[in-house]
Amino acid sequence: MSAPASSTAPAAAKPPLKGHRLRLSRQLLLWLLLPQIVLWAAGGAAAYRLAASYVDQALDMGLAQSSRALARQLKPLGDGLLIDFPRAAQAILEADPQDRQFYVVSSPPGSFILGNHTLPPPPPEVQANSQPDLPFFYDGLMPSMPGSDTLVQVRVVALYQLLDAEFGAAPQQVLIQVARSKTTREQLVERILIDMLLPLSTLMVLMSLIVWFGIQAGLAPIRRLRQQVEGRAASKLDPIELDGAPLELHALAQALNTLLADARQHLEQQRRFIGDAAHQLRTPLAGLKAQTELALQQLETSERAELRQRLAKVHESAARSAHLVNQLLSLARSEPGAPLPQMQRTDLQALLQTVVADWVPKALRAQIDLGWEHRDGPAAWVWAEPTLLREAISNLIDNAILYAGTGAEITVGLDSASDPLQIWVRDNGPGIAPELRERAFERFFRGTQQGNGCGLGLAIVRDIVRRHGGEVALRHPPEGGLEVRISLPAMPPQALSTA
Repeated sequence: MSAPASSTAPAAAKPPLKGHRLRLSRQLLLWLLLPQIVLWAAGGAAAYRLAASYVDQALDMGLAQSSRALARQLKPLGDGLLIDFPRAAQAILEADPQDRQFYVVSSPPGSFILGNHTLPPPPPEVQANSQPDLPFFYDGLMPSMPGSDTLVQVRVVALYQLLDAEFGAAPQQVLIQVARSKTTREQLVERILIDMLLPLSTLMVLMSLIVWFGIQAGLAPIRRLRQQVEGRAASKLDPIELDGAPLELHALAQALNTLLADARQHLEQQRRFIGDAAHQLRTPLAGLKAQTELALQQLETSERAELRQRLAKVHESAARSAHLVNQLLSLARSEPGAPLPQMQRTDLQALLQTVVADWVPKALRAQIDLGWEHRDGPAAWVWAEPTLLREAISNLIDNAILYAGTGAEITVGLDSASDPLQIWVRDNGPGIAPELRERAFERFFRGTQQGNGCGLGLAIVRDIVRRHGGEVALRHPPEGGLEVRISLPAMPPQALSTA
């Protein structure tokens, strides 16, 4: 079958963008800044660890030098020790109250000799595995001032030193400990970190500004594209041209050009449809005009019977014109792009019975037997627009009455037990010739010149049925006639319970 022509329905207006939606430029800036912030934080953490490592190394080296310098002041003297540690040197070690150094000299296993006895002792594993002239560093807590309950963190070096005794006496081992507060260390680390992060932060701000200007420059073609689209008239469907735009934007412009080409094609189809409708309307209206003129000319010279014959032809032409206009309006409502504002739960059996009852008087005037057949089954409920569905069934009955002939039988039936639901309109008329059956659903196609049809009935039926998710097909029984069968999806039970 040939596909029916389609007309373009007006596009529904899109809702305005909500305020919480971000602009593309802000989204890009956000996605570019987030990694920078993460990297900045990771760089700050790495810089802090690196600065702390270097400060610890410098502090440990200073403590080791102080411990060795203090060890050089120890000299064995008989069974004792000579400590050449003047008060001036002691005052130098303890001069800075913010960065004081504490020291203690003891003879293992813990005999205090000189210094501050509140220094934390070395860990047990150091005491067990100590090696002479090898410094060991550890952290500990000690009172900030003698007799104070406030503890401060200190960095301590422990140096075991073996002193050679004179005149063959046994060597003496001493433990030298030098400690230093970690407050200055923390302050130094913070200063190094600030000095590193300030230029890094400035660099990140400058980079963010560069990225922002780069995003604005990169999105400039999109703004030009928007201006081209917004500034166009509704009738201007020429292709969009973008020079110097990125490849991705060219792909978007190509997609828009394809859409514009489709819209242009649909408009051409609409124009052709209007032309066809005008051509079809011209013939019956011209006949109406000619018959009216003849009736006026013969009004005074002819018999009333001849005048009645002319006026009957006028009535026939007017009726055909009215029928065509009604069909065109139905066709416009059944277009795929037209809205379905009144979709609702519909009892298909009740609708069909009402339509058949409405057409019985016309069928009787045409001496045609119009009947109703229902195969027992569950209730036939569909989700449909009742007016359009009624229009589809009415078109099928109207076609059958027009072309089946006097004395024919027409049956409208429903099978509610099948899935999908089946509706049929069957007559025992002449049917459609085999060579014309493929064109039966084309618009303005008529298989015969009999009757006052305009060739739109079956096209309207198919458009309406497809809009309801169904299908329509022609069947030609072996005994003759024509059967038009419609398949419609039934509403599921769960939908019926909530409708």
